[in-house]
Amino acid sequence: MRLSADFYTGVRRDLRARLQAAELDGVLVTAPADVAYLCGFFYAVTERPVYLWFGTEPGRDFLVLPHLDTEYAEAQEVDVELVTYPEYPGVVSAEQHLADQLTARLPQARIGYSQGVAVGVLTTWQRLMGEATFMPFSGLATMRLRKRPEELVFHRAAAEVCDDMLAAGRALVEEAWRAGTPLPTESDIARHVIGHGTDELYRRFDHVIYTTKLAGGLVYAGPNAARPHGLPSARRLQAGDTFILSLGAAAASRFVESERTFVLGEPTPEQERYFSVAVQAQETGTQAMIAGRRCAEVNRICLDVIRDAGMGQYLRHRQGHGIGIQQHEAPWVEDGDPTVLEPGMVLSSEPGIYVPGHGGYRISDTVLVTEAGPERLTQYPRTLEQNVIA
Repeated sequence: MRLSADFYTGVRRDLRARLQAAELDGVLVTAPADVAYLCGFFYAVTERPVYLWFGTEPGRDFLVLPHLDTEYAEAQEVDVELVTYPEYPGVVSAEQHLADQLTARLPQARIGYSQGVAVGVLTTWQRLMGEATFMPFSGLATMRLRKRPEELVFHRAAAEVCDDMLAAGRALVEEAWRAGTPLPTESDIARHVIGHGTDELYRRFDHVIYTTKLAGGLVYAGPNAARPHGLPSARRLQAGDTFILSLGAAAASRFVESERTFVLGEPTPEQERYFSVAVQAQETGTQAMIAGRRCAEVNRICLDVIRDAGMGQYLRHRQGHGIGIQQHEAPWVEDGDPTVLEPGMVLSSEPGIYVPGHGGYRISDTVLVTEAGPERLTQYPRTLEQNVIA
């Protein structure tokens, strides 16, 4: 589950060119996903800060990290200098260790920082490195928009696991339904699919790494399915329910989402109507994800299908978002994002219809933008006929 040394070489070459163009001596990286992207260090996020200095001068990059993580960084073959501090908050803070290293090397450095840096952290840096100049820098975020071929290998592996998780969740419900035993609760299904996905990733890879989680699952059934992003409850599935399995998995922390709506028993005309519009919107929106088109336009094309069907009042969210080393990241397939789609971008396509008191209908695939058009990475069947548990 490691990316190759060539991957990190290419990423760093690209970033150095962007830093030089911005007339910066380097960038301070604090976000766990950015640290992992640049040097391959994946770690448990706690109150103990981790700071990566990446400069325009090759071979002088360093990582400030707690001493207890040293062996883990070495095991991950992190190839930058490790500067450790004993503990948090420490007699000498992590920020002071960082400042000591930087001021000794570049006392009047022009330092870039990402917009995700906390105001308190930035203020401390400025106080401790008074001769340095700090400038906002968006180059790293721009780089992460387009996935490299080495990353796509892991996105594809995660997509296979996601599809397996959907099958496992459906099988759990089918077995109880056909045996006449009590149907599982939302939380039963969530626990089952998360365990299945986690086990599958450990089966496939010898060394498992991730920034937030390996596998995740949200499950909504019946009226609860009209509330997207609600947590799974103790409600048991019931005959006639629509239920949504909203699942995700990550290989080498390259995420994928796959969501499907199922109907338990013979669908009613009302369920057929909502499901049909959800399928059409997802298909239209997915096919609209072509290079050269703006995110805002893709979102409009997709959601207009739902509006034109007279169901605009049941919209609760945008069509989708970028996916990469984080489950949700830029670009955003939404009216307010003018980003132009480019080959190599990985996006979710997940329009939804949410009818209060009745249920929800959401179908989601992870989509790769290519020169030839959109490519679905997730392949689980998505039509009503294929997702009725009869």
